[in-house]
Amino acid sequence: MITIILTLYTLALLIVFFYALAQLQLVFNYFKAQKVKDTSEKFNFQLEEEIPFVTVQLPLYNEKYVVERLLKNIVQLDYPREKLEIQVLDDSTDDSVLQTHQLVERFKAEGVNIQHIIRTHRKGFKAGALKEGLKIANGEFIAIFDADFMPKKDWLQQTIPYFKDEKIGVVQTRWAHLNRDYSLITKVQAFALDFHFILEQVGRSFGKHFINFNGTAGVWRKSCILDAGNWQGDTLTEDLDLSYRAQLKGWQFKYLQEVETPAELPMVMSAARSQQFRWNKGAAENFQKNYSQLFKNKQLSWATKFHGFFHLLNSSMFLLVLVIAVLSVPVLYIKNQFAEYSFYFYVMAFLGVSTLIFFIAYLITFIKIHGKEKKSLLKFIGMFFAFFSVAMGLSVHNTWAILEGHLGKKSSFIRTPKFNITSLNDSWKENQYLQYSFSFTQLLELGLFFYFAFAIYSAFKVNDFGLLIFHTMLFFGFGFVVWKSFFPNFRLKNRK
Repeated sequence: MITIILTLYTLALLIVFFYALAQLQLVFNYFKAQKVKDTSEKFNFQLEEEIPFVTVQLPLYNEKYVVERLLKNIVQLDYPREKLEIQVLDDSTDDSVLQTHQLVERFKAEGVNIQHIIRTHRKGFKAGALKEGLKIANGEFIAIFDADFMPKKDWLQQTIPYFKDEKIGVVQTRWAHLNRDYSLITKVQAFALDFHFILEQVGRSFGKHFINFNGTAGVWRKSCILDAGNWQGDTLTEDLDLSYRAQLKGWQFKYLQEVETPAELPMVMSAARSQQFRWNKGAAENFQKNYSQLFKNKQLSWATKFHGFFHLLNSSMFLLVLVIAVLSVPVLYIKNQFAEYSFYFYVMAFLGVSTLIFFIAYLITFIKIHGKEKKSLLKFIGMFFAFFSVAMGLSVHNTWAILEGHLGKKSSFIRTPKFNITSLNDSWKENQYLQYSFSFTQLLELGLFFYFAFAIYSAFKVNDFGLLIFHTMLFFGFGFVVWKSFFPNFRLKNRK
């Protein structure tokens, strides 16, 4: 049994170590990218003949709280009206359909080229809606925004010109956050997304590795979508799927770090959990669907295949973290009862450098957003531990999603409820789309909360505090997730 525990523990640590090395290379790529001036060829919008026709697609499903904000924002995009059409792809099943219809008719009367496209089914979910709209889209380029995104007026002028290069299939922009400081839940999500959009996307792009369209706040060349096999709804992350199929076809993606597109973060644990489930399961499904094609492609470098492996398996790190966490308690006792394994533990201690790599990588992205002040550094340390604690607290939930994805179990596309709330004084409790359901994974989370309380006790029992910080983070992480899942409506009063 000891051999099995130590073997699994070692394998999990080694894979996380190699993942950390991949992230370290992205750090180097990020710094190199900052020194390179963008000399991309661009359309000259001073010449009318160089302004292409653009279709904006807005996939909706029961978005009564944000649809008005969305449409008012989109119709204000600064782009020639004769070269722009807007498709509202509405799969809604509630009374928001009427609300959306009235808004569309109002904007039509004002001269906006906007269509309200309603399907009688949800086949293919979001991918199916985008595919349906593409059939009648007149645009050479297709901009896509989810319902909670608010692009700035000059967004199309900042993105479309890069398609002058005919090899460019996608232009993706960086997400910003309307409600970053609303709660710890939103702060943790912003912390993670900033890392992806600043370090990972820039690092992979500079290294000429595969990046991904993030499902929204980006533009596709219509011919690229069609050439890559069009939208397909057989995974929960249709955006990642089409991204890999397009790049396997030789299309290039342009990532614009400096172009921000603000959006709303899920502010309730149930909403965050549903989004995390979809993203993590979808990534696992995409690994099963696309990695063999990536690996077999003789035109791609081994470095790109290496980064593609960890890109598609990114979410599966939750499984490894859970394995390491659960096994760390028996490992603590093995370490203190079997002196013959002392050399093994010295070697394993070296793999702890992974934590240092992650610390540096996240610090870089945090500084990019918040600056270098001493106060920011202290804030970062707090956020770093809070983020990893909550991420580990969600590891059971996300591991379940990952296993379903790898094992091929199909499930519906569960939308993330939107709120249109940015102030601490606003209430989300009346949101009709919130669903609170009890699941087996929540019982496991509760059990692990007590398990890691025992782990903290164990440190004092065996007088070995090497894993105390790790176990304390796990204790608070599972405690936070359990608390927010079992008591979603509890909120501290008089917050400032």
